[in-house]
Amino acid sequence: MAYRHKTVLLVDDSYLDNLISRKILEKSNYAENIVVIDSPQRAVAYIENSIKVKKDIPEIIFLDIRMPEMNGFDFLRKINVIEGIAKHEIKIYMLSSSLDPNDLKKIEENQLVSKFIGKPLTNEILEEI
Repeated sequence: MAYRHKTVLLVDDSYLDNLISRKILEKSNYAENIVVIDSPQRAVAYIENSIKVKKDIPEIIFLDIRMPEMNGFDFLRKINVIEGIAKHEIKIYMLSSSLDPNDLKKIEENQLVSKFIGKPLTNEILEEI
């Protein structure tokens, strides 16, 4: 079976959104490895570790904006300073239901973010990216 990517990371505190996104990713053979982490802090630790051990480094990250302990923008600031992350050219998609103009402006201005995607993730969206 041919996958488009080796490893994809979903960072979202919503169990239901993660369930839906994972199913869409699995059905479309989008990634061989789908890592789901419901805590941005644990996701930062996962990325640090995967880069350190050179294993299961995500090629794509689907990132929620609104999460309790750390929002998506704080997450981006934290991973941006991880040593060696730049050379991996990880594509980050903000996957959110937020339509807040301030959020959309921050996404547009953030060079780490490839695109904003409104929830839920769909097969059509995956075909476009």
